[in-house]
Amino acid sequence: MGSQNDDGNGGRRRETRWCAVTGGRGFMARHLVAALLRSGEWRVRVTDLTPTIVLGPGETEEIFGDALRDGRAIYASADVCNLEQLIEVFEGVDVVFHTAAADPSKNNLQLHYKVNVIGTKNVIDACKICKVKRLIHTSSSAVVFDGIHGLFNVNESLPYPDKFPDAYAQTKAEAEKLVMDANDTNDLLTCCIRPGSIFGPGDLVMPTLDRYGRTHFITVGDGKNYDDFVYVENVVHGHICADKTLSTMDGARTSGGKAYFITNMEPMNMWDFLYTVQEELGYKRLLNIRIPTHVIKPISYLVEGAYKVLYHFGMPTPQLLTRARIKYMTLNRTFSCDKAVKELGYKPIVKVMDGIKIAVKAYIQLRDIDLSEQSEGTN
Repeated sequence: MGSQNDDGNGGRRRETRWCAVTGGRGFMARHLVAALLRSGEWRVRVTDLTPTIVLGPGETEEIFGDALRDGRAIYASADVCNLEQLIEVFEGVDVVFHTAAADPSKNNLQLHYKVNVIGTKNVIDACKICKVKRLIHTSSSAVVFDGIHGLFNVNESLPYPDKFPDAYAQTKAEAEKLVMDANDTNDLLTCCIRPGSIFGPGDLVMPTLDRYGRTHFITVGDGKNYDDFVYVENVVHGHICADKTLSTMDGARTSGGKAYFITNMEPMNMWDFLYTVQEELGYKRLLNIRIPTHVIKPISYLVEGAYKVLYHFGMPTPQLLTRARIKYMTLNRTFSCDKAVKELGYKPIVKVMDGIKIAVKAYIQLRDIDLSEQSEGTN
C-alpha cells in the first residue's frame, strides 16, 4: 500500500507497507506496534474493541501517538468476532499479527471459545479474502500444559494434552491448530509464536507484586518449580523474526504452518524471579511463608465455589486462588527455543535481569505519576 516518496532531501524514502495488529491495545501488542513503527518498514493498523483510544504515559504510547498524527498508524475499532469489520481493516494489508485473545484470568469457556477460536477463524477468513500474505499468531506455551505433569525443557514435538487446566489453554490450542492448518491456503502463510511467561513495562506482574510486597512473601508448594520468563521485547522480536522468515521462499517452506516456543532461554526458579522483582521494588524479604499445595487446593475450591454464587453481587473474579492458577504456580514449565533459534534466527535481545530492572523502573515512574495526579486531585 505504501510507495516510495521524496524524503524532502532529494532522496527516496524506503518503501513502507501496511500491517495490522489485532488486539493492538493489549500489553504485548503495544510493544509490538512500537517496534514495527520504529523499524521504519511498516505502517500499522491497530485494532481493538474500544470505539476510540486514550493514550496514556509511556514510551510505546509516545511512539504510537506520533505515528497516529503523521499517518504512519491508524486506529480502527474492530471486533475479531465480526468478520465484516476485519475485512475492512485488512484490506491492502501485507501481514497480520493476531494478538487478540480473551482475558486469561476469566475461566469462562464460552467467552474464550468465542474470542480465541471463532475470532481466530474470522481472522484467517479475512486474511484469505483480503489476500494477506502472512499471518503471525500469538499463541501460548500453555497449549501443551495439562496442569498435572511438569514440563522441563520440552520442545515443539510435545503433543497437545488430552485435558487442559483452563479454558484459555484449551481454546488457544484450538486456535493454534486453525492457524497452522490454514498455512499455504489462498497464498496465505502462517506461523504461531508460543511465548513463555511474559513480563515488561505495562504488565500486571509489577503492580501485583507491588501490592503483595507490602504484606509478606509467600511460597505455594515446595518452591522448587522453574518457569521460563520472557521479556516482552523478546516476544516482539520473535514475532518479527517469524514474519521475516516467512517472507523468504526457503523460510516459508521451513517455517510455514509451524509453532515456536519463545523464551529468554534463561529458565529460572519461579519464586526466585518473583522475589527478585519485589526486592527491586524495594521490599526486603524478612520471612518466607510456605503454604503446601494440599493446604491451598481446598481453599481454591472454596474461593471458586463462592465466586459462582456471589459474582451476581459484585464479587471480583479470583485472580490467584484458583485451581488453574495453582497448577501454573507449582509445576515446572520450561521450554526449548532451539527450533526458533535454528529456523527463525531468534535470539533474546534483553536478559532477564536487565528486563526486570527496566520493567520495575518503568512501573515506578508510572506509579509516581498516578500518585502525583491523585494528590493534586485531592488538593
